[in-house]
Amino acid sequence: MCGICGCGQTEQKHSHHHNHDHSHSHADNERLIQVEQDLLSKNNGYAEQNRAYFKQHHIFTLNLVSSPGAGKTSLLVETIKALKESFPIAVIEGDQQTEHDADRIRTTGIPALQINTGRACHLDAHSIGHAAMDLKLKPNSLLAIENVGNLVCPSSFDLGEAHKVVVLSVTEGDDKPIKYPDMFYAADLMILNKIDLLPYVDFDVERCINYAKKVNPNIAIIQLSVTKGSNFIEWTKWLEHGVANRDSQ
Repeated sequence: MCGICGCGQTEQKHSHHHNHDHSHSHADNERLIQVEQDLLSKNNGYAEQNRAYFKQHHIFTLNLVSSPGAGKTSLLVETIKALKESFPIAVIEGDQQTEHDADRIRTTGIPALQINTGRACHLDAHSIGHAAMDLKLKPNSLLAIENVGNLVCPSSFDLGEAHKVVVLSVTEGDDKPIKYPDMFYAADLMILNKIDLLPYVDFDVERCINYAKKVNPNIAIIQLSVTKGSNFIEWTKWLEHGVANRDSQ
């Protein structure tokens, strides 16, 4: 079970009513805090091993995070089409079940490995390390990790990436950065996707950006539409710069 979010828990059973006050001891709280600290510490150790491996082999690694349906896989498919002749690309896909997203990536002709997390709601550094070995990543390449769709738990788990990239679609609501601040604080880049739908949805771009900047003043922001190709070159240029300067990140 994940000590941060409870994911991986097989079942929660309650045999009592919730119409009374709960009393929990300081010892219980201290044990929970210790479990969380131990879990993150262990993950961070694996993340540092991954980071060292990526640096040694000159691999620019991104951790893409978002809510389900924000457009991460579509973004990756179009990105691969645009850049696969420029440098090697590989993808690690994270989902609770199925290989649907990995299959979509493989149609582009590049290697993709699916990690099914079961009940867990995020990827962890240990599984990423094994996946990277299995993919036999080429030097001087781009590795894109598509995390499980979730704006909460993946924010706490370092995978060894150079950057977290949070994808937010205009169909989700402009208040997401302030409602889920940990994710936007952890990210270096926010991609505001599906801007072609702005005329049809109640979404205030300026307010969304202000919320994101309030949470993380240093976050970079790219507005684009994957389906229409709007502003897509800004994203590919950001990637090309990252790959060219990967050893300094």
